[in-house]
Amino acid sequence: MQMTVINKEIHVKSIRVIGISSSSVLIVGDTQEVKCSSSFDTPSESLIIGPLVPLPAES
Repeated sequence: MQMTVINKEIHVKSIRVIGISSSSVLIVGDTQEVKCSSSFDTPSESLIIGPLVPLPAES
């Protein structure tokens, strides 16, 4: 994906983060490059894989 961004002035007084999701990013200001990485710190013996529950179809 290629994206063109025209930066204007920005003033951030404060940021309050009360939660994050499993895939999240918070960027304030200029960023030249964003790299994606992940880690899994749960032992494999504690991972429970059960039957999948289908999502309801949107109408």
